Amino acid sequence: MDEGTIIGVDLAKNVFQLHGATADGSVIFRKKLSRPQFHRFMAGQPASVVVMEACGGAHFWARELEALGHQVKLISPQYVKPFVKRQKNDAADAEAIVEAALRPSMRFVEPKSEVQQASAVLFRFREKLVKQRTELINAIRSYLFEFGHVIPKGPRHLRRVAELISNDTGTLPDDVREICGDLLDEIRRKTERIDEALKQIHAKSRQQETLQQLQTMPGLGPITAVAIETFAPPMETFRRGRDFAAWLGLVPRQNSTGGKQRLGRTSKMGQRDIRRLLIIGAMSVVNWASRGHGVTTGWLASMLARKPRMVVAVALANKMARAIWAMLVKREAYRAPVTA
Repeated sequence: MDEGTIIGVDLAKNVFQLHGATADGSVIFRKKLSRPQFHRFMAGQPASVVVMEACGGAHFWARELEALGHQVKLISPQYVKPFVKRQKNDAADAEAIVEAALRPSMRFVEPKSEVQQASAVLFRFREKLVKQRTELINAIRSYLFEFGHVIPKGPRHLRRVAELISNDTGTLPDDVREICGDLLDEIRRKTERIDEALKQIHAKSRQQETLQQLQTMPGLGPITAVAIETFAPPMETFRRGRDFAAWLGLVPRQNSTGGKQRLGRTSKMGQRDIRRLLIIGAMSVVNWASRGHGVTTGWLASMLARKPRMVVAVALANKMARAIWAMLVKREAYRAPVTA
């Protein structure tokens, strides 16, 4: 790290704890400041390296401090915890942030732009609506099950619920019919808002050339493309495609010792949203190929002949992650592998 002042900031809603140190770790100051005081204090400081934990408000403050001329670095909280000495408090956390940032092999999180954060809010908003709609559907299914009516899973079977409520011949109490009707109205409103959010995601995916290139890959649609653009750091931060796959948690967990390599299940230690969407997209490709469509020879066909479909889907998601890295680094569309 460059010579100069390093300021570790333990962020909070109203009170921030600062720990200033030199490049060799010598303490310069310790301060506890309110939110307005923190901004004024940092505006009066010479250009410094400011280190914070990557949390909800860290990306906002990273943009604010970079506008003031500071160099901002974000660290994952799990990398800071081992440097906390004895009791945990704000001062100890700020000091631990500086200690962690001084490690030459420390990994940092890339600050997000306003556009990325706005896309993240849209993505999370749709995910929350889908989850709430699922809860409402399951509530209706459980209520009707108590009166002998079995409704299959999924929103496509809600028509049966509507017909059951409207054409009921006395098998349901009036209170239950009224409650189920209210739940159906709420599900309808949730569906409309989900469709609106999905339209926004589709419109966003058509605006950028990078997102259009990503969608040329089989099994990768607008939602996955927007998630990669939103949550993944710049691909130049990874040396190769396998590093991006490892960052997503699509590689086996290692428990090697004594020169013996022991590999277990996938680590699942990376970005869960992209990993989940890649596996879902890979599963759609696997299902399509297992029905005799598309690929009949090559790696995918040989894997389907030997392995369960879910195992093949995870392995294919790993290959998709490596291909995504290559596409974004080279700025090219997807090229299908050539079969010998």
